[in-house]
This record gives sequence, structure tokens and C-alpha cells, in this order.
Amino acid sequence: MANIRDVAQHAGVSVSTVSNVLNGRTDQMRKETLKRIEDAMAALGYSPNRAAQQLKTGQARMIGLLVPSIVNPSFAALAREVDLAAGSRQFRVLLGNTYRKESEESAFIEDMFAHGVRGIIVAASDMEKPHFRQAARKGMIMINYDSRMSADSGGALPRFDTISMDNEAAGRMAVQHLLDRGCRSPVFVTEATPTVGRGCKVGGFLAALREAGIDVEGRIIEGKARSAYGDTEMSELGQALAAQVIESGVRPDSIVAINDALAIGLMGGLRRAGVAIPRDMSLVGIDNILLAGLVTPGLTSVMPPLREMAELMIDRLITRIDDPRCPPQEQLFAPQLIVRESVRVPEGENGANI
Repeated sequence: MANIRDVAQHAGVSVSTVSNVLNGRTDQMRKETLKRIEDAMAALGYSPNRAAQQLKTGQARMIGLLVPSIVNPSFAALAREVDLAAGSRQFRVLLGNTYRKESEESAFIEDMFAHGVRGIIVAASDMEKPHFRQAARKGMIMINYDSRMSADSGGALPRFDTISMDNEAAGRMAVQHLLDRGCRSPVFVTEATPTVGRGCKVGGFLAALREAGIDVEGRIIEGKARSAYGDTEMSELGQALAAQVIESGVRPDSIVAINDALAIGLMGGLRRAGVAIPRDMSLVGIDNILLAGLVTPGLTSVMPPLREMAELMIDRLITRIDDPRCPPQEQLFAPQLIVRESVRVPEGENGANI
């Protein structure tokens, strides 16, 4: 059976160079060298002994990803990009659906420790909860995705990398597009349970309205999902909220939805009520899930750069696992507007409303 020295000899490189490939440290490596090593491993049938690596280091080449629910298309898209980024560095991803429950989060963290995992991405949760702080004290490296944290007070609390789309900018961008297209009475539709990310999007929406001189009273329309936070039922909630939008006292001509799944549900509910999009009401979502480009009319949406965010999260995890003294960072990514057909085109401009 071939070993790492056989691979190094076959490829004409040092053992440490092969080790760098096995540990995902290929950023500074020439493509030709990487290919020779990969070809050598294939020719020799070499497969690294992961169990031996874990016994030696106490760590597995795995990272954890905790999401509220994989049923939510936004988190499904995140999981795919994280898996691709991790796979390119020879890491596997262990996925946990937590439904934002502390008991589930705690249980998954303990499972990660048991499997030798020392790095976790936590999506859309409050990282200041005690079980996250305790895990950090035990050596777990964690990244806070899509939920900015409060400032660390004098080092009393462990700090985590925070990587997120600029949610306030996303809320601003969505409503500004509506205003630029001639809409003058937008509303923001969301699930009622507060989260940091939702609060930032709403804040950006309201700030843009104030700057445009539009009264913000009554502009937020909320609905309570059956399950906490509504992660598994956003489309159904959107359908149910369509009537509330129509009956709103501010007579909306346009909508910003907290995410695309809720926006697509709104589309169905409004259509059944005889409201045509965008002829009667314009609509913008946030997240740019795959279905946004497949529904009719195509849903205009504000997109996070998921691929770049996933790459950075994996790099930060590996860096801090290798050197826990490396200080945490916060990185906000600028959103991008993807324009489709769900927003009215002002009279006199090219294009047709549906």
C-alpha cells in the first residue's frame, strides 16, 4: 500500500509539499506541482488514512455547519457553497438542522467534538448564547454567519469571526430600486420573530424611506409562523400575508419581502386575489434563490455573494484551527441587485409590464 513518501517520490516533490496538499494548503502552490501530486496519488491508489490523522492530531478533516433548516432554500444554497469550498480543501462538511433551538445546537456541538471537528459555521443564530461561549472555551473555532454580534466587552466573552452580507444595505437596495422605478408606497413583509439579520434589513428599508421623505408609519407587515422563526414555512406564510398586504391602510404599490421564499408565496397569494405583478404591485425579494429566476414573472432579488462568503469562511476556519491565537475578524459583503420582471417599468422607458 502506497504511503505519503511514495507519493512524494513519484511526484518529484518533498513529503512536506504532499502534506500541504493533504491539508488544503495549496494557495501558494503552482498548478503544475499540484497536478503532479494529484496524478501521483491517483496512479499509486493513495488514500490518506483519516483515522490515523485524527488519532495523531485529535482533529478530523471535517467542519460543521449548523443551519436553522435545510428546507429553507437560502440555507440550502449556503450549504452547497460551503460544501464546495470545503471539498476543494479536502474537508468534509457535517450538517446539522437546529431549528434555532438551543437544545439542538448544544447537542450538535457535542457531536462535533466527539467526531474530532474543531471548526463550525453557525448560520443565523445568537452566538452569545452560553453553549456557544462554552464550546469556544473548550477550543471550538466558530464563525458567525449572517448575524452580527455586539462588541466584545473587555475580553470577557469569547469572540468569533463574523461573516455576513450587509443586511442593512440589502434592505436599502431593495426599496431604492422600487423608488427608482416610480413606486411611492412600499411595504416590508416579514415573519414577526425578530432576528439580527431581519432587523438590519428592516432598518435599511426604513432609513431609505425616511431619506426619500416617505412616512414610515405602517410600512412593516408581519405575520407569525406556526413554527418558531418560520424557517420551514416561508412560502406558506407569504401566501397567508397576501390578504394583509392588500388590506393595508397605506395602500401599497410595492413590496420588499424578507426573503425570496416569502416573496414567492406572496406572488401566489396576490395572484389568486386578482393582483397582477408588476402591473398592480411590484415585488422585490432578498437572497436570489434558484427559484427566483424560474417563477413568472421572474423575481427581482438582492443577492449575497455566497460563493465568496463560503470561501472566506472555510479559509478562516482552517487558519484559526491551525493557529487559535489568530484574532477573529468581521467581514461584511456588499449585496448585488438582480433585476428581473417583478418590478414595474416606468412609463416612457423600454420594457413591458406583465
